[in-house]
Amino acid sequence: MFGVIRRRVANGGLSSSSSSILRQSLQTIRPAPSSTSRVSDEILTHARGFEHVRKFSCFVSPRGRAISSRPVREVVSNMELASSKKTWSRPFSSDTGDLVDAVVPFMGESITDGTLAKFLKNPGDSVEVDEPIAQIETDKVTIDVASPEAGVIKEYIAKEGDTVEPGTKIAVISKSGEGVAHVAPSENISKKAAPKQPASQTKDEEKQKPKVEASPVPEKPKTPATPPPKRSATEPQLPPKERERRVPMTRLRKRVATRLKDSQNTFAMLTTFNEVDMTNLMKLRSDYKDAFVEKHGVKLGLMSGFIKAAVSGLQNQPIINAVIDGDDIIYRDYVDISIAVGTPKGLVVPVIRNAGKMNFAEIEKEINTLAKKANDGTISIDEMAGGSFTISNGGVYGSLLSTPIINPPQSAILGMHSIVSRPMVVGGNVVPRPMMYIALTYDHRLIDGREAVFFLRRIKDVVEDPRRLLLDV
Repeated sequence: MFGVIRRRVANGGLSSSSSSILRQSLQTIRPAPSSTSRVSDEILTHARGFEHVRKFSCFVSPRGRAISSRPVREVVSNMELASSKKTWSRPFSSDTGDLVDAVVPFMGESITDGTLAKFLKNPGDSVEVDEPIAQIETDKVTIDVASPEAGVIKEYIAKEGDTVEPGTKIAVISKSGEGVAHVAPSENISKKAAPKQPASQTKDEEKQKPKVEASPVPEKPKTPATPPPKRSATEPQLPPKERERRVPMTRLRKRVATRLKDSQNTFAMLTTFNEVDMTNLMKLRSDYKDAFVEKHGVKLGLMSGFIKAAVSGLQNQPIINAVIDGDDIIYRDYVDISIAVGTPKGLVVPVIRNAGKMNFAEIEKEINTLAKKANDGTISIDEMAGGSFTISNGGVYGSLLSTPIINPPQSAILGMHSIVSRPMVVGGNVVPRPMMYIALTYDHRLIDGREAVFFLRRIKDVVEDPRRLLLDV
């Protein structure tokens, strides 16, 4: 029937009866929706007068898509195959959404990138929601990359040591865990030796190699060996390279080094010293330590006394709390004290906000919270941003005296040191006293020696007689 129709079309066109017969035949082979019938009507109606209708190649499927570029007979026969293929040809996990990406989180306004320090999980390990899987080391803090969903780590996209930015994809998580095999850490894989060839294969290769006869080599005349050159007495003997280790600097250490060197190059730093008799402050802590812990749940330390003394000194000498900005001086009407904390990864400086409005208990609680976060590596950028004055306590490590370096962009830093019992003259008598040296390093471009000495003297007076804080004298 299709052959008859094609011949009629070639000879001059189709009659209305022929077109109706073809439509009925097509509907008998496969019932089609109204959209397909309408398209086939248009094809048969406009086919009259076109001699190349036998090559008409576009047939519209029930879903409105072109299926084939072959004659109608083959198109009709392939319709069943197209519908059957659709049952299994779907993209992997696109419909179920099984795979999710773990990306680098926002690291702070002043941080644009970081170094992928290490992976906390291996490919194939199970993870929970918000469980850390990697650590990003920045200039200031270490940030965790958490898993967005519970599942199994399918693969890592980035490598340890790569520089990554916020939003960078580092891992793929499979929520179902299907098709994920456990993979050993990359460092263990790299240590595995290459597979050895079988002994039989090695022997065959040796047999296939052509044997080359060794030609006699003429002997060279022996020359007397020259003695090694004697080292001069002034030439240094360097240790062998095998006894040295080269370790790259962490981003935190490089950042600290850069800031300290910039501070040294920018500020006109000068340090003034004084000594403090710690008798009264230590007696105050000894008398009230039990009652303090019972009421506030935190121990009473010496740092809170020095912070209160520093607040009093900054209020009496506002220039110490100021900073140079271009050709202007910015005076701060608030006191944010930065506390230098040494951690295994480097020096961090968390900030106690509005220290002037806090009492001893609030200061001690804040110090404990920030110190714990700093040592655990969980401190945030916001908790270290800002600060108008810094206190560094090298005495906890046994330092007797030092000249601290200013923490930019601040203008001064107070250095505390170890408490040592020394003979002092009190009331005409030589008695042992617990003494501490304190140092103030300041920017001499902004702060004169007079203000610096008055400030350090105020620290000494308040620490030696804490009652001044109550009377504001």
